Amino acid sequence: MTLNKKSLSQTKQVVSRDPVLDLERKPVDESRITAFESNLRGRLLRPGDEGYDLSRKVWNAMIDKHPGLVAKCAGAADVVASVDFARENGLLVSVKGGGHNVAGKAVCDGGLMIDLSGMKSIRVDVAARTARADPGVILGELDRETQAFGLATTLGIVSKTGIAGLTLGEA
Repeated sequence: MTLNKKSLSQTKQVVSRDPVLDLERKPVDESRITAFESNLRGRLLRPGDEGYDLSRKVWNAMIDKHPGLVAKCAGAADVVASVDFARENGLLVSVKGGGHNVAGKAVCDGGLMIDLSGMKSIRVDVAARTARADPGVILGELDRETQAFGLATTLGIVSKTGIAGLTLGEA
């Protein structure tokens, strides 16, 4: 049995997946979810929680997927904990950076969406003429920070595109 929107909204369970057959295996034990949540600095959202629907949206409004959990990561430790939790529980994973993702791969149905959109630090080193940016930064934000120091980027042309997707080729 595969998950669909109706089964997700009725059960409110996070279900592990068989990675080869992509079939439902078993619900993830609530105590494991609670332990995971307590180790996050960011928030863990479930269907029905305030902010859940907003976090699962991407720029392409035709994408309407419903993750079982959304980890709103506040830093690298949250990302590591999220990947570990998904691996240990056999969960389907998707990763959302800036949220532009046209193809909709940033959101999954039933699994764990790792949401990096709140990670927005940008550090400009004027002497080295370089910038370091977190995965939730969008192009317009990076441009604004680099231009303040007389620098320019050659990353893309749409200011609402996430730089993580542009950098990794999934924009």
